[in-house]
Amino acid sequence: MTNRLDGPLKVTGEARYGSDHNFPGMAYGYVVVSTIAHGEIAAMDLAAASGAPGVLAVYSPFDPLELRTPTSPILGDTWVPLQDKEVTYYGQPIGFVVAETFEQARDAAMLIEVTYHERPALTSLEGGLDSAEDASPTARQEPPALEILADGVESIEDALAASPVVVGATYTTAPQNHAAMEPHSAVAVWEAGVLTVYSGNQGANLQAAELASALDIDPSSVRAIDPFVGGAFGGKGRTSVPAFLAAAAARDIGRPVKAALTREQVFTATAGRAATVQKISLGADADGTLIALRHDSVCSTGADRSFVEPTSHGTSREWYATQNLAISQKIVPLNVPPTTFMRAPGEAPGSFALESAIDELAVALNMDPIELRLRNNSTAPPGKDLQWSSKHLDECFRIGAQRFGWANRAPHGRTDGDWLVGLGTATAMFPALRFPATVEVTLRADDTAVVSTSGADPGTGLLTVLSLVGAESLDIPPEQVTPRLGDSALPPGGMSGGSTATASAGTAIMIAAATVIDDLVALASAPGAPFEGEEVSYADGRVLAGGRTMTFGELLRALNRSSISATGSSAPGEELTKHSFSSWGAQFCEVRVHRWTREARVSRLLGVFDAGRIINEKAARSQIMGGMIWGVSAALHEGLEIEANGRQANGDFAGYLLPVNADVPEVGVHFVEYPDTLHNAVGAKGLGEIGTVGMAAAVANAVYNATGVRVRHIPITIEDLLDE
Repeated sequence: MTNRLDGPLKVTGEARYGSDHNFPGMAYGYVVVSTIAHGEIAAMDLAAASGAPGVLAVYSPFDPLELRTPTSPILGDTWVPLQDKEVTYYGQPIGFVVAETFEQARDAAMLIEVTYHERPALTSLEGGLDSAEDASPTARQEPPALEILADGVESIEDALAASPVVVGATYTTAPQNHAAMEPHSAVAVWEAGVLTVYSGNQGANLQAAELASALDIDPSSVRAIDPFVGGAFGGKGRTSVPAFLAAAAARDIGRPVKAALTREQVFTATAGRAATVQKISLGADADGTLIALRHDSVCSTGADRSFVEPTSHGTSREWYATQNLAISQKIVPLNVPPTTFMRAPGEAPGSFALESAIDELAVALNMDPIELRLRNNSTAPPGKDLQWSSKHLDECFRIGAQRFGWANRAPHGRTDGDWLVGLGTATAMFPALRFPATVEVTLRADDTAVVSTSGADPGTGLLTVLSLVGAESLDIPPEQVTPRLGDSALPPGGMSGGSTATASAGTAIMIAAATVIDDLVALASAPGAPFEGEEVSYADGRVLAGGRTMTFGELLRALNRSSISATGSSAPGEELTKHSFSSWGAQFCEVRVHRWTREARVSRLLGVFDAGRIINEKAARSQIMGGMIWGVSAALHEGLEIEANGRQANGDFAGYLLPVNADVPEVGVHFVEYPDTLHNAVGAKGLGEIGTVGMAAAVANAVYNATGVRVRHIPITIEDLLDE
């Protein structure tokens, strides 16, 4: 197994994140946030703040920094602060104080007095269900509602009515925040008309483009640097509020500016995962064959309606073979912080509902839950002709059941002293995707190579993947490869999101490596070269001809060249017309519920995954473990509690519960490795997000197996399991 190349830097504290950068004359910015959920700012008294010690500038919607709304083909519009007086949620950035020190900026911000014209606010998804609006799932290019019916069936209601066995229920999931370890921050420096921003983001070139658009300057005048990102999970896909404000303020005052959100501000001045309400009905034959599946979803969204959590479209649209399918997606705009991509958007909360419902159907049929899932195993998404490029879900369940001891599972759990013990399972699925990416491969005269792209590594292990795939493609040891990323000055690597980075960048590396080798071979046989006029080949990092060999470094030195470079670009293409693509997994969970206190504890987890070729098993295992623990967190710990006035009651690490080591004692991960070269030349499929999918349902299903109590919302609390 290969250790992460960035591991030593991170564990010794030498890795420099965005806010770790300091410059002479640097000033500090502090963000001011609203204290109402909906209304208009009537006035802001800035006099005391402006006159406070050390204060250099105070900005507000009445005296704003000049910023425009950037638009990108990938992200659409990105909101920028201080451009109008409208307030749409509690904790919205409405001001910015810049001072000589952070403490002076913070203290001055506390002196600002704001008055509002307050309006009624809608802060509860349940309170707005009657006004839900149809919405097309973000980035899926599908209609809000979709129905596929068998011949002769007039409606999904008819199909359900004709089913011998029917189950139906409503499931709800709580809103969440990404809560990455590194708060959103930025350091902005202007020099000779060029802006350099150090800020954790999931795509350096995308952040540079957004900043250039917002500041109305040429893209060549912006450089974004983020070699280290302290967690992202989708929450750092867009340029952050501190980056916009620091960049504009630094230009205005002519000094470098550092700005960072406080931990409490991270919970409001960023975007999070939507709350959902999902109604599912399943109809089946007595043997478990699905006849009808109906999945109607409603999710919260911000007042700008900019994001839709595609729960029904992300699960029931594709997971199971069924004769009749009806799905719908609605939104309820709320006066709460906006929503955005969060690890497995759609699939994570959607799988809780779907996989809980499948478990309920298995109980109604008196059938093993694994047998029911495999009986309805799809070969292609329902209603689509494009079969899955590869699918080994049956093997995942078979191996997982054997390793987990599923054969010993009792229909009503077992007891161990004062503990009720139950087992649960669920399917995991996440689409295998690719984004456009460009990589440069450079061969150097010292017999080393450099693999470069602007893409980010937000903890996923991409830096090491660049080294491994680069070494394999160049036929040299990984120790000879230096990977570089996280700098918009490098070739555009796109976004590290959607579990796409390895497939996207890896394919581009292979193209660039093949090109640079071809160029090297041509160079070796060119006039005046050591192998002039000969037929040259390449292997093991060496050029060969006529019984003679030279390393590529020796050849470059002989030609008095320091290096040779080539770029390779990759993007999804013709393969999308031939197959459907996905990663797959089987999740297993053992839960222990105390007979008297009703405390629920996860005692064992196992995930078995079919994610194509695994490039670095050590990092891959870590990614999956983190995702599975996230699923446990969603099931038993995590959820934002929003008061009627829009304030988050637990918007900090004191009240927002997250699992710690003692909450998850044993996590097993196994890979069923079948390279999928129909998807990309590397054969790898996404695995960063699939670990989260299905796990919350597996926990809830295990709780039911242990206690006989079916909880249809997450997080599950002690109160849910108390005897009535």
